[in-house]
Formats: sequence, C-alpha cells, structure tokens
Amino acid sequence: MNDTVKLVEVGPRDGLQNEPNLVPTEVKIELVERLADCGLGHIEAASFVSPKWIPQMADGHAVLTGIRRRPQVIYSALTPNMQGLEAALAAGADEVAVFTAASESFCQHNIHCSIAESLARFAPLLAEAQKHRLRVRGYVSTVLGCPYQGAVKPAEVAQVADALYQLGCAEISLGDTIGIGTPNQARAMLAAVRQQVPIASLAVHFHDTYGQALANIHALLEDGIRIIDSSVAGLGGCPYAPGASGNVATEDVVYLLNGLGMETGVNLDRLVNTGRWISQQLGRHNGSKVGLAWPR
Repeated sequence: MNDTVKLVEVGPRDGLQNEPNLVPTEVKIELVERLADCGLGHIEAASFVSPKWIPQMADGHAVLTGIRRRPQVIYSALTPNMQGLEAALAAGADEVAVFTAASESFCQHNIHCSIAESLARFAPLLAEAQKHRLRVRGYVSTVLGCPYQGAVKPAEVAQVADALYQLGCAEISLGDTIGIGTPNQARAMLAAVRQQVPIASLAVHFHDTYGQALANIHALLEDGIRIIDSSVAGLGGCPYAPGASGNVATEDVVYLLNGLGMETGVNLDRLVNTGRWISQQLGRHNGSKVGLAWPR
C-alpha cells in the first residue's frame, strides 16, 4: 500500500466541542497553526452551530479570522444551516460541511429532525455554496451503530451517503460515532456505500471507544479508502452519543501509515509535540498511544 493518504484533522472542531470548560480563542488559534506547521493539509477549524447547543464553538469567526493561514492548507467549518453557511463565508472558510446520520433516532437527538428533513434543509445550502464555488463535505454519523436504536444496516448508510452525494457533497465522511464497529462490519458498510458513491469521494471517521479504530482503518485502507478523519491527541467525543470516547488520534494514524509506507506529508515529531501541548492546555490525559510512547 505505497500510496498517499489525505488526513482531515478534526481536533480543533470535533475534538474540542465536547470539552467541559471553554477553551480560550487564542489556544484554538495556536492549535490550528501548530497543526498546519505539522504538515496537515486539511484542518476543520470551526463550527457555526448555535451557541445555545454547542457553546464551545461560539468563537468560530474569531478563530478563522485570527489564524495565520498557510496557502496550501484548507481551513473548513461545520455549517448546519444557511445561517451557518453565511457565517462561514464571512469568516473566510475554504470549505464547509453538513451533517446528518444513518440512524433516525440519532438524527432526532443531534439535529432535532428526521434524516429526510435534514437532507431537505441541506439542498438550498449546497446550492448557495455552489454559487460561491465553495466545496461542501457531508458527514454521516452512526454508520456502524446507534446509541439509541442499536444496529444500523449498511443499506441505510448507503442510502444517506448517496443522497448527500447527489445533493452535491464532494466528499462523504462515514462516522462510527460510538466507536462500536469491527473490521468486518466496517468492510460490509463500505461495500454497500461504494456501490452508490465513488470510493475516491469517501472518508472514514472512527471513534476509538472499543479500541477498534486503527484495525478498522487498516481494513478499509486495504479496501481502497484514502481519506481519514482523525484528531490530535485523540481529542473528542460526541455530546449526543452517550459513552462515545475520543476520535482516533492523528499521531496513531500517522504512525500506522508510516509503517505501511504510505505518504501523509505530516511531521510526526511535531505532531506528537502538538498533542502533548494541547493535552497540557486542556489539563487532560493524552489520548494518543504514540504521544505517550514517543521519545521526548
């Protein structure tokens, strides 16, 4: 597997959104800049959701306008609706993302509507984004299981992914939100989805609740996946998914990919130092195995 893999760093958004204490804007800005200095080419830096629901993300405009931008880096933002899109445009986001789920129960808990209603809301947003030549990414949560309804069928994931792709999402990220999946489940899910969406437009987003994230990633690399979401120091968790632990750590993913001879463009030593730094800033345990083991 001597090939190039694109990493989408979600730490500044998905990683921080569930932190119990408000993270200072200047810390968020420094985190984004440090991650860019590591060689990460796509950083999800902000979220324009209602502060009522996710107060941690209320400073998205300040973060996106405050960072020292590198021309080769994509700085993206989560936008649940037209108001969020307008805010992302005003802040200069390079790309935006919309999000729904493969589980009706999770969709109701997360964005307070049905899957069909969420897709209908996205249609005008994607049309407006296209007017601005702004690329849109689509997230599908609970692709391997739901905390409220249990199992999710691969065909249900494929249906939602296809709907997002048909709406105009250039890339679809498939998320195991509660980190419950195993490699065979992940492969069955991907096999169903890739019948509807080209694999070059698919990403995977694994949480590591049951310690299966790297195993799942390795299995899907063998099946052709070349876009992986990850979070520095394993930051993260979902406020609407009881029991979900952090995202798979970017350091651990890079270490795996290096061992497979795959190219990421990421300086692992700098990344480990960034993971240690943000863990200290947050006063929390470093969730990266590599970050803990890497020589100081």
